[in-house]
Amino acid sequence: MRILGIDPGLQTTGFGVIEADGPRLSYVASGTIKTSAVATGDLPARLKILFDGIREVHARYQPQCAAVEIVFVNVNPQSTLLLGQARGAAITALVSCELLVSEYTALQMKKAIVGHGHAKKEQIQMMVQRLLNLPGLPGKDAADALGIAIMHAHARVSFEAMGKSTTLQRKQHAQFKGGRTY
Repeated sequence: MRILGIDPGLQTTGFGVIEADGPRLSYVASGTIKTSAVATGDLPARLKILFDGIREVHARYQPQCAAVEIVFVNVNPQSTLLLGQARGAAITALVSCELLVSEYTALQMKKAIVGHGHAKKEQIQMMVQRLLNLPGLPGKDAADALGIAIMHAHARVSFEAMGKSTTLQRKQHAQFKGGRTY
């Protein structure tokens, strides 16, 4: 199963693609989609860059499913709204590629990757490097995206087991420890 992880951001969106073969994980690709070439105030152009960039990543790496980080920002309401729009553009791009999209919080990802929910970015980078046997540290945004993909690789086994034992349809909304799947 090829999984695409997305760490959404209006200026920089991280992506990470992994292969999951049972418990074995292997690195495929990672990177960032940057919107810095467009003026800060041009929100529609920035959202288009994110949308097109995610569709390009999908076309190049052909993942079978995707996982996106649920982001919470409470300091500045305007920043929260802008980040939500970037996240919406990312999810829309994934759904337009007909991918199943799951969502997880940063706390869930940090617990799954590092072992506690208050891990620092550097700790996530180091654990992702170890888990995927990478020759060097991935960038911070790419590491978060790879972490989301790794988390989904492990959580999807539980989702599949739950799907087989219940009458819920895969496309229906379901919650699993706070994560969402559509």
